[in-house]
Amino acid sequence: MLTRRLFALALLALLTLPAVTTRIYASDEVEYFAFLRSLVFDHDLSFENEYQYFHDAGAGGPGFHETFLGDRYTQAGRRLNFATIGPALLWAPFYGVGHLAAVVTGAPRDGYSQPYITAVAYGSAVYGWLAIFLSVAIAQQWFGRSLGAALTVLVGTPLFFYMYIAPPFSHACATFAVTLSLWTWLQIRETWSLRGVLLLGLTVGLMANMRDQAGLFAIGPALDFARWAFKRGDWLRAVRLALVGTAAVVIGYAPQLLASRAVNGHVGPHESISNKMSWSSPHAFGVLLDPAHGWLLWTPLALLSLAGLVALAAGRVRTSSPTSSPDGRWLGVCLLAIAALQIYINGAVESWSVAGSFGHRRFVELSPLLVIGLAGLWSLAASSSTHRRPRQTLWGLIALCVWWNLGLMMQFGTHRMDRMALSLRDNAWQTFVELPRDAPSLVWRYFTDRNSFYRQPRQ
Repeated sequence: MLTRRLFALALLALLTLPAVTTRIYASDEVEYFAFLRSLVFDHDLSFENEYQYFHDAGAGGPGFHETFLGDRYTQAGRRLNFATIGPALLWAPFYGVGHLAAVVTGAPRDGYSQPYITAVAYGSAVYGWLAIFLSVAIAQQWFGRSLGAALTVLVGTPLFFYMYIAPPFSHACATFAVTLSLWTWLQIRETWSLRGVLLLGLTVGLMANMRDQAGLFAIGPALDFARWAFKRGDWLRAVRLALVGTAAVVIGYAPQLLASRAVNGHVGPHESISNKMSWSSPHAFGVLLDPAHGWLLWTPLALLSLAGLVALAAGRVRTSSPTSSPDGRWLGVCLLAIAALQIYINGAVESWSVAGSFGHRRFVELSPLLVIGLAGLWSLAASSSTHRRPRQTLWGLIALCVWWNLGLMMQFGTHRMDRMALSLRDNAWQTFVELPRDAPSLVWRYFTDRNSFYRQPRQ
């Protein structure tokens, strides 16, 4: 059954590749891509020529020249780059295919031409789908139902946007790395073998390479390991495994450690990033419920998924896996701890609102947890009563959440909304009154004249 579901997802992924936007525009996209192009073609981490190329091509947006081509340099004397090297590492095989395509088609073999950009964009979409595949495998093992929850999270959250509309951001790659690490943890947690801990540590390092805050997802496996160690009481083995796991994390994270030293002149992010952190997390409430920027208002489906995780932690949801059933409540607690730590760290950043981006994109990496939570809630609704009302109510809420996300994407892409903030009343009017009429023509235009969406004046 699971193999059949994964095959169906693979076919869907292949059929939807034409929907991937093969374009680099935003400054973050330029920064991530610059790592790859500079390593492959210049064999260094000096980004002056990459930045100049994209600036001349009109990419980067307001303030790009001042920040990346002005008078600001790092301690190493290099141009600033606030991105991480991880996505470049995952994109590298696709970039190689892009180079072959450039050779075959006669396109410029300079690392910038369309075959290279297309390869990177497709790479992000593929990694996003791999995250969906692994999420399906986890949810199927736990609840016996997974496909609907996974597809709902795909189209009902900003993950879809960062797989198809703006794939050169880091989020699709980061979501894959996070999901791979979660899947590895859940596979090895029964025995905590030396090999399993080594693999888990490497995946933790991998996800931290994608985005620094993604490394905090390790709180779940760490809590689980600590509980296992206390129950067994074999402290010598526990310490040995902890040392192996820590060493594996450092090895896995080494590319970013080396890259930050080369770019910034020291290990760690640029000073301007560390200086904008408030460790008391003063924006933790706003990052969830601020009317203009809150995650749960941008993505109300997340509220349903979090409710599913709470139900799992409370023991209200039955798991179908013999290995996960006894620990279902504890695993729910671990997953909630992961979500809580992400809320904390996102509320600690001075730029917590991520104004100008679609959705609260720093939460995209929670996608596998949303799949698990939604599958759990789905399972609870299916088993809570012989009546159909709980299921019908849940389906209705899910449909509204999905359409809200799709509606915001269409508004964001057509400049029918203020890209710097939500305006709930106006957004709701557009989503539920205007867009049902306009959506078919917008979808047709997306596939036949996608360039017409770029640089539009706000309506």
